[in-house]
Amino acid sequence: MATLVKSNAVVLEKKPISYQTLLLGLNMFETSTLGQPFEVMKTQMAANRGQPMMDGLKAIYSRGGIFGFYQGLIPWAWIEASTKGAVLLFTASELEYRSSVAGASPFLAGIIGGMGGGIAQAYSTMGFCTFMKTVEVTRQKSAGTESTFKIAGDIYRREGIAGINKGVNAVALRQCTNWASRFGIARYAQDAIVKKRHGENGVADVMDKASASIIAGALSCWNQPLEVIRVEMQSQLKTPGRPENMSLLNTTKYIYSINGLSGFYRGLAPRDYFRAML
Repeated sequence: MATLVKSNAVVLEKKPISYQTLLLGLNMFETSTLGQPFEVMKTQMAANRGQPMMDGLKAIYSRGGIFGFYQGLIPWAWIEASTKGAVLLFTASELEYRSSVAGASPFLAGIIGGMGGGIAQAYSTMGFCTFMKTVEVTRQKSAGTESTFKIAGDIYRREGIAGINKGVNAVALRQCTNWASRFGIARYAQDAIVKKRHGENGVADVMDKASASIIAGALSCWNQPLEVIRVEMQSQLKTPGRPENMSLLNTTKYIYSINGLSGFYRGLAPRDYFRAML
């Protein structure tokens, strides 16, 4: 049963648990179909910033044919996808609802919910999941030589828990800004679309919500530099001049020194203009 609260003569609805479960199932389906190939393409391009796209696609295919585009799907992408329902969506929904009750606009409430949900997801499970997915894509050995669990065990023995959470601060910053942007823009876009199509007191339909989500996904590309920095921090590629201990600051300087400003936008198309709109 949804919870209804009246605030400033507007009825606010808190989404029921079944709504979260549906979104979780849809996210798992998206990840297991087209989502993971775009994720692998984005990671390949962000880690190999001087590599043309076609060469990157050939490199991915050489690691196992069509299955090369699904590296890191099981279990890491599945764990990450499931936490979007278990952590991100629950936290974001709760914060957005509480903010709305307190009088925040839909746009501001969406930003607050997205920030809180993204941070919660990053520090709970997404940090080590993105790290292991990046390890899968960037390691030099063939995809079938070692299991991801063996790799995780080796990293844990060498570097401890910090090793398998490498880049987690970059992940948290990226998730915070990404979901704040998506939720905020989606709420703003949805309101504008509803007013345009249905009038001042109109109600959003499925098409309105889908259109708002597509717009929000496409416009959230502004934080792609954080994603490139995250991939570089988690990458297993060994290149000359690469800092031994990667931090947000020295990783940013390293990328800029090698690739300039354009290097921070490698993988932009697979991430935002395709996958983000799925």
